[in-house]
Amino acid sequence: MAQGGGARPVLGITAPIIDRERLLAQLREARPWDVVVIGGGATGLGIAVDASARGFRTALIEARDFASGTSSRSTKLVHGGVRYLAQGNLKLVREALLERALLLANARGLVRPLKFIVPCYRPLEREVMRIGLGIYDALAGKQGVGDTHWLSCDETIRDLPGVKRNGLRGGVAYWDAQFDDARVAIALMRTAVRLGATAINYVEAEAVRKTGNRVSSLVARDVFTNEQFELRSKVFFNATGVWADELRRKAESSAAALTTTSRGSHIVLPRSFLSGETGMMIPRTADGRVLFAIPWHDRLIVGTTDVAADGASWNPQASDAEVDFILDTARGYLQSPPARSDVLATFAGLRPLFSPRAARDEKQATKKISREHAIVIEHENLVTIVGGKWTTYRRMALEALDDAMEIGLLDTRPCTTDRIELDVDDALEAACSAAESAALVGDSKAIASYVQLAARHEQAREADDIIARRLRLEALDRLAAARARPLVSAALASAAPSPQP
Repeated sequence: MAQGGGARPVLGITAPIIDRERLLAQLREARPWDVVVIGGGATGLGIAVDASARGFRTALIEARDFASGTSSRSTKLVHGGVRYLAQGNLKLVREALLERALLLANARGLVRPLKFIVPCYRPLEREVMRIGLGIYDALAGKQGVGDTHWLSCDETIRDLPGVKRNGLRGGVAYWDAQFDDARVAIALMRTAVRLGATAINYVEAEAVRKTGNRVSSLVARDVFTNEQFELRSKVFFNATGVWADELRRKAESSAAALTTTSRGSHIVLPRSFLSGETGMMIPRTADGRVLFAIPWHDRLIVGTTDVAADGASWNPQASDAEVDFILDTARGYLQSPPARSDVLATFAGLRPLFSPRAARDEKQATKKISREHAIVIEHENLVTIVGGKWTTYRRMALEALDDAMEIGLLDTRPCTTDRIELDVDDALEAACSAAESAALVGDSKAIASYVQLAARHEQAREADDIIARRLRLEALDRLAAARARPLVSAALASAAPSPQP
């Protein structure tokens, strides 16, 4: 049951047109769903893809745009988690490395291998890092991306131009993967639609209705028209991230918190501070974390932090203290120390950490709370998924659906997402990259053309959908984003849906 308007080539675009009116008409149908997913981030989209691939009649609603929360504000890494290795969590690292391999295979063009170097300045640091990263490499097994190896001082400087030279004792190189988080989310949405799901943004969950102790329906509202829909389903998946407890309290107002929230912030610098195609991992920060400096779209992302946050927010901001912390740490590893005036942009994401005990104990340091996900089933058929990270989104979806099947909410059907390639349209991605490049240099000619495509094929509705997620301008250059906003808004206003076949 295809939900789009068919694959109609437009300037080489073969991705189907996605007609919002058609999706809304499907929400109006009285026939119950097998699966209703609330939340259009990585986890929710992963569930929609998996459920549709298993043949379940699936609807997904997202209150804003796809990946508009945490899922577009990551460090842009598909990785096993070096810091989790240091914590001794080998199971989590191994699982994530296997998922890394699947993403590299199934999201070609949006996920790529990335070499990292750890510059070493302290006695025995190089030896210790070589052993630890060797274990990291070994855990990947046949799914490894590249070999871990020693680097001399000269090799470190050659492969990591811009690294601080004074006191350098050499380095250790290892491999991970980098991705474009928001673009992968769009590819997941298109994949779910291709597989038969009704996946729509700007439809908000307003109320949860119960019959006895069981959830009978979800009342949802079109943000633009205020039209309401009553969605009945065998099972409801709460994949709303930092809003998970808020949705749970629509079913039971006294529900105790399952999550606590932390914020991870990043700064964006000119690429000149660390030129080349290699990332840098700073193995020890003042608060016991690791920090990454990563080349991304001709910029340098440096982050992330981990600080307690006061609940959910659609627009979290990096604090002055976090920006200073990142800059201070980076100055110890860069030949040219960056100043605040060098910061082109900042962005921050909120992490929904599963920690019911820590949620009641504000003194608990968030960096000590496990990033492993949790699946909680309440009211017989409300399945809440919290925690986890982008790399393991597919695994989280698999386990959530398997748990629902295990207790009889759904028929038992096998998962096939390890073999499903995501819908990545090369021409559409090329148009996106061209528009981004045009915006960064102040040439707006390519932007309007891409906006039309994004509205038709990617459900872009608002200026931020383009600027913050599809073109990534908000996270690359705040001045370029400001210049592009009027043009994007005008182009969206004139973007009329193409006639359906």
